Amino acid sequence: MFNFIWGVAFVIVNFGLFLLSYRLFGRKGLYAWVGFATVLANIQVVKTIEMFGIVMTLGNSIYASIYMTTDLLNEKYGPRAARQAVWFGFFSLFASAIIMQMVLVFVPQETDISQEALKTIFGLAPQIALGSLSAYFVSQFLDVRVFSALKNRFPAYNQFWLRINGSMGLSQFVDSLVFCSIAFYKVYPLDVWLQILITTYVLKFVISAAGTPVLYLARSFRFREEEKE
Repeated sequence: MFNFIWGVAFVIVNFGLFLLSYRLFGRKGLYAWVGFATVLANIQVVKTIEMFGIVMTLGNSIYASIYMTTDLLNEKYGPRAARQAVWFGFFSLFASAIIMQMVLVFVPQETDISQEALKTIFGLAPQIALGSLSAYFVSQFLDVRVFSALKNRFPAYNQFWLRINGSMGLSQFVDSLVFCSIAFYKVYPLDVWLQILITTYVLKFVISAAGTPVLYLARSFRFREEEKE
């Protein structure tokens, strides 16, 4: 029960910081959010927890917010801005994976206390990074394309919820399938792998759906510098 209560608080904090980043820094804040959210999600995913007797990984909350960010960019600034954010996140993940692998190669000093901790966190990084990069690349560009298609089919202002959940529902399933197939290949037994796949997708979708009011609020933000463009 503690993990569930703490998880709800965790989601609220993630949504709050997402809104704050956009409110304070405008469109640049959304790009910044995508950049560090991809890195943090990649770190959090190595931690598994149990909730209601089901094994799941962390990282779902902040990763779901990346879809929220690209959908918001697509809604307010168009698909080109959303694709640019996807490339920004892809580069952030790619660069951080390379840098941290190089960090692990350095020979630590005798009194160093961080090497083993870093190896624990980033030891699976090549496999996880490959899974993350592949899943991110495929699913995020799919999300942008599907959102744009839904926007053409359901363009009404009050149909935003349909565009959000329709695009994220499909793209997050693809993301979960690709990521789990690569990142956790031969890492977990099949039954645990299936639990992670199912819970990862369900959690991401539930969190994203819960974020719909957050995106409506974010869409209402206005910025003077953007009005002058």
